[in-house]
Amino acid sequence: MVKIAVIGGGAAGMACAVRLARAGREVVLLERGERLGRKLSATGNGQGNVTNLAMDASHYFSDDPEKVGRILSRFSARDAVAFLESMGGVFLPDARGRVYPAGRQASAVTDLFRRELATLRVRVLTGARVTDLSRRGRFTVKFTGGEEAADAVVLAAGGRAAKQFGTDGTAYALAERFGHTVTPTSPVLVQLRCDPAAVRGLKGIRVDAGLRVLRGGRAVYTCRGDVLFTESGISGDAVFRASSHARPSDMVSLDLVPDADTARLERAVGAGEGGLLCIVNNALGRHLFRLAQGDRARVLSLLKAFPLPVTGTLGFDYAQATRGGIPLAELDGHLMSKLCAGLYFAGEIVNVDGECGGYNLHWAFASAHAVGEALS
Repeated sequence: MVKIAVIGGGAAGMACAVRLARAGREVVLLERGERLGRKLSATGNGQGNVTNLAMDASHYFSDDPEKVGRILSRFSARDAVAFLESMGGVFLPDARGRVYPAGRQASAVTDLFRRELATLRVRVLTGARVTDLSRRGRFTVKFTGGEEAADAVVLAAGGRAAKQFGTDGTAYALAERFGHTVTPTSPVLVQLRCDPAAVRGLKGIRVDAGLRVLRGGRAVYTCRGDVLFTESGISGDAVFRASSHARPSDMVSLDLVPDADTARLERAVGAGEGGLLCIVNNALGRHLFRLAQGDRARVLSLLKAFPLPVTGTLGFDYAQATRGGIPLAELDGHLMSKLCAGLYFAGEIVNVDGECGGYNLHWAFASAHAVGEALS
């Protein structure tokens, strides 16, 4: 029987292990942490946003968008739901097409995988940090506590985002031993840092805002959603989406009252620091009046275009995903290495990242499906 070692017990690794075990392969799943699926259990704000009905390559960033598109064409959002529901549960879309478990609990999705792996009798080794990967005929996987021989290996050990879940980027070195390169990495789906003076005193204020990312005065991304002011910048759903597009030195412009036009605001805005009562949060209103130095026309302008200079992000410790990794150009259409036959890649370790809204988890499942097609 063909034996396959899957390195990484996150969403991509568990999905690979399930697919391969269902196909009759002998699978050993190695996870460096003490539990499988820790990052999966926290996804979607703890609610488990597993995919999105608006699924195509335009929502992804990669060195080979066409290859991403071909992989997605073989594994749609409906396929993702069918795969998950084959293990149990019900998965439903919200008004924006984001798909969640009906119970809105990400940890329950992890539990589905754990139960299925146990049912399939997949050998799971936790606390097994891989220290060496080599090949002389078969692969040899050395890890804390032992070693395993395998006919094929799937590297699904994640990127650099959220190292508290065990994804600190050290797995890239395993690929580099076979001649692979690593494109420069950066954090995405993360809070943005801004000029401190622009957000001073606004920490904790949350608004439903229109958001534009401006570069050289031109809008490169536009969305609407939740924006939370923090001590160092801005967070929230709209900001996580925008972080995939924003760069240091860009400008974020917020429409703080997106459902009211300028004419309506002109009638409503009064004079002085109390002039924005029932228009925006009181503390935010006072902040705008101070910025405008009492100039009512300037206050009106700030309501529709509040500028926040972007200076960076909070970094990998706070990011949900990694941009960069093993280039798709070094992998074939089923994500097997072009440099070492039998070495496959899945999930965040590959240079593919998606927008906020279930796209990164879908890539984990779609890449696992691509690997499964070849190894099954």
